[in-house]
Amino acid sequence: MPRTTRMIIHDEKSVYHVISRTALDGFPFGVVEKEKFVTILKHFAQIYFTEILGYAVLGNHVHILVKMLPERNFSNGEIEKRYKAYYGDDAVFPLGRIAHFRRKWASLSEFMREVKQTFSRYYNKAKNRRGTLWGERFKSVIVEKGDTLIHCLAYIDLNAVRAGIVKRPEDYRWCSLGYHSQTGNKDDFLSTDFGIVEFNEVDEEERFRRYRRYVYEAGALVRSDGKSIHVIGKDIVTIEREKNFEITRTDRFMNKTRYFTDSSIIGTKAFVAEKYQRFKHMFQSRHEKIPTPIKGLEGMYSLKRLSS
Repeated sequence: MPRTTRMIIHDEKSVYHVISRTALDGFPFGVVEKEKFVTILKHFAQIYFTEILGYAVLGNHVHILVKMLPERNFSNGEIEKRYKAYYGDDAVFPLGRIAHFRRKWASLSEFMREVKQTFSRYYNKAKNRRGTLWGERFKSVIVEKGDTLIHCLAYIDLNAVRAGIVKRPEDYRWCSLGYHSQTGNKDDFLSTDFGIVEFNEVDEEERFRRYRRYVYEAGALVRSDGKSIHVIGKDIVTIEREKNFEITRTDRFMNKTRYFTDSSIIGTKAFVAEKYQRFKHMFQSRHEKIPTPIKGLEGMYSLKRLSS
């Protein structure tokens, strides 16, 4: 079966939730491997036209929330600067290849290919092994800015809590909330655009405080269906949260996180419909696809890639 063409937006700022899993059994990524993956991600984020909004590196898979920036936003001087950061200060910049590097460094596929291949080479050498490390092509979901984005970012940062690894999301060193809390966003690695417009009206420290509060609210309760799930404990939330905790939103959030990985496009109805028209030729369906409302998340819609 031929590979499905990836849905990529080339001419505007676009946010993608990227997920990639290892082909190996168990949980092969330990402390050293997780740290190395973050280092590699930081390096290529400085080269490619990206902003990293969030990430989580788990024992057998990774999540990255990345904003890809249009190539037209970067001058020739910026291209040369990134070239030297990639190849070294002594590298001679090939003027005739400016267009090539513009295209390459604006590509989500190229960005993820370099991140994954670089980590694979490191891992195989460190473990004295050969062969495939990653189990499949990475999955990518187009994410609308605003409520959808901050929902998705919180979902990513709560991975380690749901897995029972930590009780507080910032205690997990290899996620974006942990990086913010433990390093003070060292080297300005992560974007502090948390997806909510009103957040931009305050300074970075206050934006982070509001985002952290949002995550605690989103991860505060057990699911309403009674199924066992690891979330932030009530005692911890009591210490950390502010007044007027909204229970219903938390409950809805914990029940709907699958949409952030199972969908191809998520956002408002208008956003999903517009992006579908752009990529409708790539959907395996004879009939027009209609954005589906996500019950419990008011105003949010999704669209699956394959007909169901």
